[in-house]
Amino acid sequence: MKILALDSSGIVASVALLEEDTLLAEYTVNYKKTHSQTLLPMLDEIAKMTELDLETVDAIAVAAGPGSFTGLRIGSATAKGLGLALKKPLISVPTVEALAFNLYDVQGLICPIMDARRNQTYTGIYRFQEHQLRTVEGQMAVPLTQLVERLNKLGEPVTFLGDGVPVFRKQIEDTLQVPYAFAPAHVNRQRAAAVGALGVQYFREGKIQTATEHTPEYLRVSQAEREREERQKQTGGSEQ
Repeated sequence: MKILALDSSGIVASVALLEEDTLLAEYTVNYKKTHSQTLLPMLDEIAKMTELDLETVDAIAVAAGPGSFTGLRIGSATAKGLGLALKKPLISVPTVEALAFNLYDVQGLICPIMDARRNQTYTGIYRFQEHQLRTVEGQMAVPLTQLVERLNKLGEPVTFLGDGVPVFRKQIEDTLQVPYAFAPAHVNRQRAAAVGALGVQYFREGKIQTATEHTPEYLRVSQAEREREERQKQTGGSEQ
């Protein structure tokens, strides 16, 4: 089984190729370039380096959200285009779940946090039990204050990772009442390898969809949609 994995849900752009439980290649860039510039060239480079015939891929795993609206759309469009062209199924992997999977078998709670702007974070709370990732609280968009309250109530050690850590680190240090740690650089951001590894599990469990069926999971409306709603409230009607 070969799984091609894509993640462009945040600043990081990442492409990986897995065969069964072996990571054959991964190309990850955490730099200020648009994913429309990087994702396909990265995929092309991996295909060249591994002599990959895309027709031999069994499925395409993609980080399905939450995350950057633009990044999710680019990743989704790329995965859907490949799926339609190759007639391959897609595997929709929750972004926050894939982030948590970076910390395989870590003890205690795992809490990915992504900066969702407007003083909110995309997050979830996870743990490993018997070598399996378990969801304590699923993906959500909440202010960090609410997340800290929940973690304090759970009363267990927690490890944080994600691009929200630099943004909220001081607030975490000032308000969290349980033991905590921050994941190191090599596992603290999105990685397509984690998306692919979960994708392998999902594929075996039959959790696949057609390219046509796939849609990103935004968790909240975009800024453009919020601004439109505000204008509608001010005008007292709908825009045409």
